[in-house]
Amino acid sequence: MDSKEFRIRGQEMVNYIVDYLENIRERMPMPNVVPGFLKELIPDEAPLEGESWQEIQKDIERVIMPGVTHWNSPHFHAYFPTANSYPAILGDMLSDAISCIGFTWASGPSCTELEVSMMDWLAKILQLPKHFLFSEQGKGGGIIQGTASEATLVALLSARTNVIKTVKADNPDLTTGQILDKLIAYTSEESHSSVERAGLIGLVQMRTLPTDDRGSLRIDILEETIAQDQQKGLIPFFLCATIGTTSTCSFDNLSEIGPICNHHDIWLHVDAAYAGSACICPEFRYLLDGIEHAMSFNFNPHKWLQVTFDCSAMWIKDRDLVSGAFEMNPVYLKHENQGHAMPDYRHWQIPLGRRFRSLKLWFVLRSYGVSGLQKQIRKDVQLAHQFEALVRDDPKFEIVREVTLGLVCFRLKASNEANEMLLKKINDDHRIHLVPSKIKDKFFLRFAVCATSTQPSDVGFAWSVIQELTHSLIQ
Repeated sequence: MDSKEFRIRGQEMVNYIVDYLENIRERMPMPNVVPGFLKELIPDEAPLEGESWQEIQKDIERVIMPGVTHWNSPHFHAYFPTANSYPAILGDMLSDAISCIGFTWASGPSCTELEVSMMDWLAKILQLPKHFLFSEQGKGGGIIQGTASEATLVALLSARTNVIKTVKADNPDLTTGQILDKLIAYTSEESHSSVERAGLIGLVQMRTLPTDDRGSLRIDILEETIAQDQQKGLIPFFLCATIGTTSTCSFDNLSEIGPICNHHDIWLHVDAAYAGSACICPEFRYLLDGIEHAMSFNFNPHKWLQVTFDCSAMWIKDRDLVSGAFEMNPVYLKHENQGHAMPDYRHWQIPLGRRFRSLKLWFVLRSYGVSGLQKQIRKDVQLAHQFEALVRDDPKFEIVREVTLGLVCFRLKASNEANEMLLKKINDDHRIHLVPSKIKDKFFLRFAVCATSTQPSDVGFAWSVIQELTHSLIQ
């Protein structure tokens, strides 16, 4: 494909994307396929000779779309949102065209410097403490990671490296393995599974702590557990708190647990993957009260700020504790401006290579403005409360936990088995898509407002489907 044909095919693809997004409501949110379906639709081997784009394009609907889960459908209410917007898509297009791999400042000066600015923009929108900003006198700064899972892992590995250095300085006879055996990290029983997975990857014990009846990790449990572990000769070194848990959108109490972490030199990482976006609204900023105690903080603009995946914003109070944990300096990666004002982001992340992700963030923030993004979040929260009211008006159902943002957890006033059967009916029906969760042996359904295009009529439609299938279940 030469440049002349690309102009034509590129415009055709833009038109296809617009048609797809404008008419996504007509597609089933969840595909009706079985594992292995695609193998029957394509040859067993790559073609020897190239094919025309017309032939390839025809197969998008025949091969790909039957197996697509349409996350941006207004009938998709599973997991949490995955954001999308035309400015973000344009940003990804330009990033793909520039195709730089910005692991050092020299490998992509604009890639690095726009990211530095965008992370400061976001920090100021969220009213984060100044020590997280590049533009202040401290050692703080931010980076765009791929996912919140990566951010948690980077934080845990950084904390692990630094505590090992500290312990070895006081106990030079101890080996790294002996110190690793003593390390203990904490998170709540309702945190995302990626936190426990970070512990597995980092080869450290991860203890899950019980929460209160609102799903919040509190000071008494944390203090008691730290004291018990210290008596056993263990070294508490890391805690991952959650602002907006995946199961129920619950919130750990940062103002309580933060000072305890600081007192015991425990690295406090705050995972606000979903809920962090809402904190750009003044009425939800209180959810981050206590964030000044955190060593690192993360949220995903690609969930609720109209930025396409992947774009996960992470800030560190002391960037030397991260870059120092991962720093390697082979000759082929060195450059004459190394260490001068701008970061080499390869020291802040797991992979070496990285895309020009700040472009789409820049395009979105300028296109929507803070007020436009706030408007979208408020609309989605209002829709969630609309669904909550419908559930509360039906005596067959009950709400599980308080509805704060765009997630409603609910269930039939019946056994877990009955709720499991209802969920299966809903997803087998294919008109809407939900996923469940389970807290303290109680199985329930989650209704998340996900798509930007979701309207009150879509919420009403989802509830009518649920009622219809509930009636058939009871019958």
